[in-house]
Amino acid sequence: MFRDVSSCNTYNYGDALYWDSRYIQEAGGAFDWYQRYSSLRPFVRRYVPTSSRVLMVGCGNALMSEDMAKDGYEDIMNIDISSVAIDMMRRKYEFVPQLKYMQMDVRDMSFFPDESFDSVMDKGTLDSLMCGTDAPISASRMLGEVSRLLKPGGTYMLVTISQIRKLDSSTVPFFFYSETSKWMTCL
Repeated sequence: MFRDVSSCNTYNYGDALYWDSRYIQEAGGAFDWYQRYSSLRPFVRRYVPTSSRVLMVGCGNALMSEDMAKDGYEDIMNIDISSVAIDMMRRKYEFVPQLKYMQMDVRDMSFFPDESFDSVMDKGTLDSLMCGTDAPISASRMLGEVSRLLKPGGTYMLVTISQIRKLDSSTVPFFFYSETSKWMTCL
């Protein structure tokens, strides 16, 4: 995977302190990176059964998981590097049993055993790591963890603003939606 630094800025998007500060400053609001669930729903419903155990990486304060729960998804584990975001979302959804929240770094999800999830959803998390410090190492660690956590035949759904120039899809089957190109493909 190549790093396109032209789309990056000086923020370290792989750093919990950056995200904690951002969520404190933007308290109360919700933000869905790139697309809302209503736009992605046809793809999600086609490739991720509602009975799936879903891992939402880098959930932030997005409405994606809430909308998926309203649409019948039964088990969504949401993780984020920001303890501020996780605390906020836990309080907001404490009475929605389909949604669980845990503070965790996607580069080390060793809390979960191998093959724990039917699907991993990623809306902008890999992009964030690619704009952070040690981008290739961070991305490699995250994708290794995603591969480890997916059950055989599971789906990794990546929603990104970048175009992937080179990708080895031999380790993780996934569906790719590019915000810049407005297309989705199965790799």
